Amino acid sequence: PRSGVPDCLPGPVRAEVLAEIGTRGEIRLASGARVVLDSLRWPDAPDIAAAARAWLDARRGAALAVMPRGRPDRWDRERADIQVAEGDTDLAGGLIGEGLAFADANEADSLCRPALRLVEAGARAKGQGLWREPLPDATDGPALRARAGRFVVVEGRLRHVGERGARTYLDFGARGADALTVTVSKRTWRMVRARGLSAASLEGQPVRVRGILDIWRGPTLEVGPDAIEVLGEADRPGAGPETERGLRR
Repeated sequence: PRSGVPDCLPGPVRAEVLAEIGTRGEIRLASGARVVLDSLRWPDAPDIAAAARAWLDARRGAALAVMPRGRPDRWDRERADIQVAEGDTDLAGGLIGEGLAFADANEADSLCRPALRLVEAGARAKGQGLWREPLPDATDGPALRARAGRFVVVEGRLRHVGERGARTYLDFGARGADALTVTVSKRTWRMVRARGLSAASLEGQPVRVRGILDIWRGPTLEVGPDAIEVLGEADRPGAGPETERGLRR
């Protein structure tokens, strides 16, 4: 995990018991606390969401080790890493490894467990769950428009990066084309640059981006700093079966 980032700072581990699974993956503990898994985005698709809830519900009554992270979310729920005490099963890693959830920072500035992207890559390579269908291409306007209002993961070659005063624009198509544009706020672009990316290093590269898809003049995503991946980084050599197994135990 990244250190020194308030959103990711770990709290003390405590023992809990899984009592109930609420709406969109909220975990209710026997102590009365409400918790959501950190670095995980709950799926929108009803069938995948039902499978994810069933996967968690199968662990109802289990003893857990709960480690809070950063600040609670806007609904005052703890964000936490959670492992089942017996067998050491990691709940976020298990769901993502089965293709039942995304590895995503949600509203946080940083993805606290970036290694979960390796687990996600394994599920994507196997075509499991969320990854049964190919990812939409960033230049396929009609396919993107059909996903308006939903969380999407999109791939394509970045054609142009335009740095402006208030925003930076990542364009996947020529001017006027029905293709994806990613908008990055000034604050977020500073964080992107701090992670070693720049307009020069991104232009012409195959890129994977993720976020809630809007339609303005064309398909648009407004993203956080960890939502931009140069392809090859998340699936780098060395992320073999042993690495994946360790993350989703």
